[in-house]
Amino acid sequence: AAPPEPAPATPAVPARGEDRTEERPGPRSTVVLVRDANAVDAGGNVNAGVVERMLDDAVLALTGAGYPVEAWRTLVPADAVVGIKSNVWDYLPTPPAVENAILRRLAEAGVPPGSVRVDDRGARRTLADCTALVNVRPLRTHHWSGIGGCIKNYIVFVERPEAYHPDACADLGAIWKLPIARGKTRLNILLALTPLFWGRGPHHFDPRYVWPYGGIFVSFDPVAADSLGARLVRARRIAHFGEDRAITSTRHVDLADTRHGIGVADPSRIDVVRLGRMDGALV
Repeated sequence: AAPPEPAPATPAVPARGEDRTEERPGPRSTVVLVRDANAVDAGGNVNAGVVERMLDDAVLALTGAGYPVEAWRTLVPADAVVGIKSNVWDYLPTPPAVENAILRRLAEAGVPPGSVRVDDRGARRTLADCTALVNVRPLRTHHWSGIGGCIKNYIVFVERPEAYHPDACADLGAIWKLPIARGKTRLNILLALTPLFWGRGPHHFDPRYVWPYGGIFVSFDPVAADSLGARLVRARRIAHFGEDRAITSTRHVDLADTRHGIGVADPSRIDVVRLGRMDGALV
């Protein structure tokens, strides 16, 4: 059966490397963090074979399946119309190697190629009738929302994205409850291969503030993935500058939990499964 929609937090999945902080009352979610020093080379190029293996390891840990094809069959039925919600921001797009790895596993799981679509800015039109979504994008700081993560990746599903910009994009979580998205997301993949941890302005990008973290966060819960992503870029800013330089608030992540109920933002209620290289993990 497909995993639950993000609104209820998914139960913890016992797996290697599980890390529980002090428990507090409330639902829990699981995020798998996988890292590999060879995921990205010195020039910032993605190693397709390494990244595919990282995704496989993360999905297996999250689902408890024995093989990648088995895991994807539990995520997406063969008769689904699948939308891969990617991201095409010029400076830090979803790498084709990641999209291709997802397409390959969907095909192996029995989903016909004609039933799979990949899009970003046209997603409101092209992915509207999809019955299952795979949400994948790189992690970066963002001028309006503090971070660009899994939650914000669905903003193009609305007719007027600018309507969600006020108050540090506080109500991005509401988009996940609209008919175009509600209950469809089967997997959230937050790429932290080369995250952007600092910048100013709506189109900021400076290669000095990108680093080869070589990581991927994978979860059924977009809020939990983004909560860890926000902690990661903040920790990197502090390490780089020696102080916590302020950016736009990432409060939309907390409000996606407390106001909109689509997942868990409280780190004490997120179980982190750590795979691979963990020196310098920062979270």
